[in-house]
Amino acid sequence: MDGVVNVYKPAGMTSHDVVYKIRRISGIKKVGHTGTLDPDAEGVLPICIGKATKAAETLASSYKRYSAVLRLGVTTDTQDIGGEVLKTNEISVSNDEIIGAVSAFEGEISQIPPMYSALKVGGKKLYKLARKGIEVERQPRRVTVYKINVLNIDGAKVGLDIKCSKGTYIRTLCHDIGERLGCGGCLERLVRTETSGFTLETAVSLESLESEGITPFLIPVDELFSYEKITVSGADEKKVKNGNSIQSDGLKEGACYRVYGSDGRFICISKQLNGRLIILKMFC
Repeated sequence: MDGVVNVYKPAGMTSHDVVYKIRRISGIKKVGHTGTLDPDAEGVLPICIGKATKAAETLASSYKRYSAVLRLGVTTDTQDIGGEVLKTNEISVSNDEIIGAVSAFEGEISQIPPMYSALKVGGKKLYKLARKGIEVERQPRRVTVYKINVLNIDGAKVGLDIKCSKGTYIRTLCHDIGERLGCGGCLERLVRTETSGFTLETAVSLESLESEGITPFLIPVDELFSYEKITVSGADEKKVKNGNSIQSDGLKEGACYRVYGSDGRFICISKQLNGRLIILKMFC
């Protein structure tokens, strides 16, 4: 069994919990996710099974899209509503000021990763240090917010639609918006609505996977890529399956291709360079 399942992760589960369940349902040990969702977050979590795990890193590096609720006037140690409240403030900002503050975070920005995160510093996960009351210096990281729109404002709650790069902490984004407004803020709710082309509309619940099995929802590995399809045979097929590049004419220089064998099976992703088809990632 090889492919990807677009799982809807419910709140209250870790991403690894979902991986464990898919291993149990599928009977396959080689299973991995494509980007951690916090336990309290929910939404799209593509799960790679079998040979598709080779594509996990590529999928994880893709953009993310979220629907978030920012709670103004509350600052917590975890930067989300589940953390210990450090301070509360009255909210005396207008809707226009809120929209202006949110818009200021569109583009390439710098974030200091939160202490309550799985990021490692000195070989130790930050959240484990935070639970012991230890705070360490974290280096700012550059991330990109491609788009951030205010969906609605209801008192202290601000609905946001965010499209961002890998590594963006939405909790930190909410915290920083609150700081910019001078009243503080934290993340109240987070739903990942899209990543790597997988959307909320096509996500499958764990209950459906339990009752119907994995196969009806499994997306074949080659369908993860939109590159042109080419077929190799004979000596060239043997070379490619052994991991070697081959001489290739008539292909677009610099273009990537999905390469299939004479039996129609997906072999690899290759790139045309200097008249040769170079293997980027094997899947056979």
